[in-house]
Amino acid sequence: MTSQPQSPAPKFPDARILGIESSCDETAASVVENGRVILSNLVASQADLHAQFGGVFPEVASRQHIRTIYTIVEQALGQAHLSLTDVDAIAVTRGPGLPGSLVVGMNVAKGLALASGLPLVGVNHLEAHIYSAWLDWAHSQRGMDGSMIEGDPKPEPHFPLLTLIVSGGHTELVLMSDHLQYQSLGATLDDAAGEAFDKVARLIGLGYPGGPAIQQAAQNGDPHTFSFPRAWLEGTWNFSFSGLKTAVLREVQRLQLTTGESGLHRPLPVEDLAASFQAAAVDVLVGKTLQAAQAYNAAEILVAGGVSANKALRETILAQSPIPVHIPPLALCTDNAAMIAGAGYYRYALGQRDGLDMDILPNWPLAEVA
Repeated sequence: MTSQPQSPAPKFPDARILGIESSCDETAASVVENGRVILSNLVASQADLHAQFGGVFPEVASRQHIRTIYTIVEQALGQAHLSLTDVDAIAVTRGPGLPGSLVVGMNVAKGLALASGLPLVGVNHLEAHIYSAWLDWAHSQRGMDGSMIEGDPKPEPHFPLLTLIVSGGHTELVLMSDHLQYQSLGATLDDAAGEAFDKVARLIGLGYPGGPAIQQAAQNGDPHTFSFPRAWLEGTWNFSFSGLKTAVLREVQRLQLTTGESGLHRPLPVEDLAASFQAAAVDVLVGKTLQAAQAYNAAEILVAGGVSANKALRETILAQSPIPVHIPPLALCTDNAAMIAGAGYYRYALGQRDGLDMDILPNWPLAEVA
């Protein structure tokens, strides 16, 4: 790569970080320069493998990680035109995630660190989703072939920053006052938003993963067909999606009962159900995020996590927010290693070094990240 790296800030040193991610069902490796420029980003998805189970099968996931992770790491270094000795540190997902999957990535990272003498940095997976917003995807893509990067770099998020983390396992509102400084405001009391999407997709006969299936079906549906509830949980910044999921279940049962009594076998109005459910979920996610941003005088909003790929969520919050909103490009919304390397860069730059005795933390909340 012949272009000049985009440095995040004068106070941070130049560094190239190798990131390794294996928290769930994606095996990924990436090299990121200065927390901004992606020199390589490889992801081996297991989505097709787990579709037959209707969700991620943990034992299958960990075995598949073992089969692919060394090849993915080698390819990531090769795509970046670097050897292991050309990077400054190795960042790896420590948690949260599936224990068996996390162990695979952790052990590979430790082995590489031991063999090379490179520093090892453990990264919280949720924190990494946040730092995907700092990655300058457009400039990285133009520079991977060695061409000159033109134009201004992508603007960095500014603090104080109101962050919505929305994924298959987590839905949280977090206030960031500076790099690596988090104040948890609220979280889901039951199902995460992505989990609700998966469960509702199964209820109405759509496939796995549920998020993309719901979005596709909803494109041709009427979001006003069914009046599904919005759980605002006034006085808190928490979320709840179990009632919404139950409302969809009851509507499906009502429609099936009505069809049976009439003697006709009409198919479910899947598109209208998907659109009405999606509208209810997006209303609450956007509404509470904008309210929290105003209450805490946030300068900007950041939306990250797998569900941030949802088109309706992206369009709604961009249209309604009075302050700037940062949402990663679609390629960086789902699990990847560039976000691990991006977050790892800031931890490395601020002095974090972890020992070879570092263990995985499958239930590691962002609120406990030091």
